[in-house]
Amino acid sequence: MRGVMIWLGVELVRRFDWLLIALGVFLIFSALKIVFAREKEPDLERNLAVRFTRRFFPVTTSFDGQKFITRLNGRMALTPLALVLVLVETTDLVFALDSIPAIFAITTDSFIVFTSNVFAILGLRSLYFVLAVAIQYFRYLKVGLSVVLLFIGVKMVTMKFIHIPTPASLGVVVFIIATSILASVLTSHRGKKER
Repeated sequence: MRGVMIWLGVELVRRFDWLLIALGVFLIFSALKIVFAREKEPDLERNLAVRFTRRFFPVTTSFDGQKFITRLNGRMALTPLALVLVLVETTDLVFALDSIPAIFAITTDSFIVFTSNVFAILGLRSLYFVLAVAIQYFRYLKVGLSVVLLFIGVKMVTMKFIHIPTPASLGVVVFIIATSILASVLTSHRGKKER
């Protein structure tokens, strides 16, 4: 799925210069959404992917071990585990919509874009559970990541007028993330001392 998106993105960016500006605007919008969107408990029954899957496939109400497909009244049907897989993959697609345009701010070489995304997937998938537990300790990381997206979006929108070298861009990204983590740790440490 990401491979098709990367290939399509590279081809479109090569043909249409203005697309980088559109992707930059998309990243700016994503950054603002991260900062200003209120966190709420997701309603999985109203999720578009779940509703789409339920519309075209019968889904059982109970698990059948670790199977994705089972029999329901003599017919093939998806299990709730298959719905979980659909949700995970659509979530990956949503993350790709942010991460793939961001790499275009650095390069349009399809090999580098593809391999960087492969390494990101390998690293994030293995670190997901660590991040899920650690995120509560890094309260400003979300803000830091939104500032990174904002910076990259602005860089993409203005790259025709202002050239920011790649090492400088990477330095800014590292500085923003390190600052957000440091601020989180210091705030957490100060909160423990006050107790």
